[in-house]
Amino acid sequence: MIKVYPKESRFSRDHGWLQSNFSFSFADFYDPDNLQFGSLRVFNDDFVRPSQGFGKHPHEEMEIVSIVLDGELKHEDSEGNSAVTTFGGIQRMSAGTGIYHSEFNPSSTQEVNFFQLWFLPNKKGVEPEYQKTTYEPSKMKNNLLPVVSSQASENVAYINQDVTIYMSDLNTGKELTHTQEAGRKMFLFVIEGDVTLNDNIHLSKRDSARMTDETSVVIQANSDARFLLIDLV
Repeated sequence: MIKVYPKESRFSRDHGWLQSNFSFSFADFYDPDNLQFGSLRVFNDDFVRPSQGFGKHPHEEMEIVSIVLDGELKHEDSEGNSAVTTFGGIQRMSAGTGIYHSEFNPSSTQEVNFFQLWFLPNKKGVEPEYQKTTYEPSKMKNNLLPVVSSQASENVAYINQDVTIYMSDLNTGKELTHTQEAGRKMFLFVIEGDVTLNDNIHLSKRDSARMTDETSVVIQANSDARFLLIDLV
């Protein structure tokens, strides 16, 4: 089954310094029928104005992934980690037994747009951990490029959950097929452009799809498209 969530179905909040779009219940947005999808608990599409950000705040027992689409995002935490990430970079934080962190836009001129994803961990009580990785955006071209996985490598961030996040740039007229084991789920989010799934399901910019009981999906680009695909439990 493939269920489409148009971009208009997201909850949006404009704080002036921050424009947020929530795909799941988060903060002051609560929908008991939209709390999570498998282990995916949060998918926020955030735009933060220059020299603004989220002050120091706590997290625990959550795997938190930040994916920068445009601009710069700076992370600092109570473990002494500090890093700036741009497009082509991933920030992954295992909150574990508890950590404080902040995220803000260090640029004085440019807005930052990033996704923040939260996943329920596959084990609790781990030591807090922060990791920054980079990938080569050119390898996204007509390819599903893994950027986060429980099977980590030099350019793939590790996560304490049976999840793989792929990024892709798909040229007009091209298609990709993703196959997975029965019983798993897929979440697809269109960043730019528009695509068709399995020849008959159309998604435009910022639309998403949640797939269950599907062992494969064919993704076709109707225009040059950039999207994110999550293979998860």
